[in-house]
Amino acid sequence: MSRLVREALQNNPNLKATAHRLRAAKQGSIIARANRLPSVNASGSARRSDGFDAPDSQSYALSLNASWEPDLWGRLRNLQNASNADYQTARSDYQAARLSLATNTAQAWCNLVTAQQQLNLAQKTLDSYQTALPVVERRYKASTLRAVDVQFARNNVASAQRSLRVRKLNRDNAARNLEILLGRYPSASITSSATLPSLNKKIPVGIPATLIERRPDLQAARYRLYASAQDAEAARKNLLPNLRLNASASSNDSTLLSALKPENLIFSIAASIAQTVYDGGTLNARAQAALERNKASIQDYTRLSLNAFREVESAIAADHSLAQQQTFLEKEVRQTQLAEKRALSDITLGIEGSSFLEYLEAQRRSENAAISLIRLKNQRLQNRLDLHLALGGSY
Repeated sequence: MSRLVREALQNNPNLKATAHRLRAAKQGSIIARANRLPSVNASGSARRSDGFDAPDSQSYALSLNASWEPDLWGRLRNLQNASNADYQTARSDYQAARLSLATNTAQAWCNLVTAQQQLNLAQKTLDSYQTALPVVERRYKASTLRAVDVQFARNNVASAQRSLRVRKLNRDNAARNLEILLGRYPSASITSSATLPSLNKKIPVGIPATLIERRPDLQAARYRLYASAQDAEAARKNLLPNLRLNASASSNDSTLLSALKPENLIFSIAASIAQTVYDGGTLNARAQAALERNKASIQDYTRLSLNAFREVESAIAADHSLAQQQTFLEKEVRQTQLAEKRALSDITLGIEGSSFLEYLEAQRRSENAAISLIRLKNQRLQNRLDLHLALGGSY
């Protein structure tokens, strides 16, 4: 199972797509940082004209322009902080995707083992019915059983054969689900072990609530909350005046060498300040909207935190309950198996009062109890994996 989890983390297409989105978010943080720095542009041109009556002429022009917005009020810094928080959100989402994929792969593996065990049980049940059929037929020929008992026995064999095909299909579907997570072609060719992983450790009492803070989805929610606060602050500062500095250097000459000479360059420096006087309330509305989005992020984080605590509490309570259920179900399996063997022995020996219907009922109870035990063991593992996911890792 551990080997397959590592394979899924390396080859799963969804995780690879999330990794590419993380790299894209990283580039966004670089863009936000660059907005606080000066920008410089250079351009050049060459022109030549010929005419029948006019002499040939040529000219060369070079220009260099620079602009910079001093971050007087810290608006650009707020935007950069928001962009960095968005990148951290993407990183947390990537970690959440890894944790979820690892958990889903382990759960898919347990489902495959469970399906294989149910397939094996279906084969065992068919063998049992096929073994009992000749006994019933001999007892019928000896006039100790009725014809309807023979029909019931043959019906059980046919039903078990059909159930075997159903279990085989379920096993193949479980294998395909696991193969998709591994990035393999869903050929249902992957094999599983014969037994489920064992739960050797009990959940300790008093798990610290601070463990939940490491959950990647909660970390992402915190970064989103911080980003929304920075966006709201930047939107508020948009109401303040904006200062921009511009500088340029240019030259224009008939020869390229002259155009490149520093003494021929013409320099200019300018500063401009802008303040919105009236825009119909657009900037105020944007600032208020950003503030409301920040308040919504606070409530979203509260909701996610409460849901995280619910998931942990539910998983712990379910673990205790399922462990107790397994104890009783194991006793039930042992008793139904003994009852099935005793009923078949009574029919084989021809003990007076033995009933074939009792044997059929014992078989049905034994099979149902065995299937329930397989499902319950898988359910315990699935729940323990859910707890691992709810805590954001091991306790």
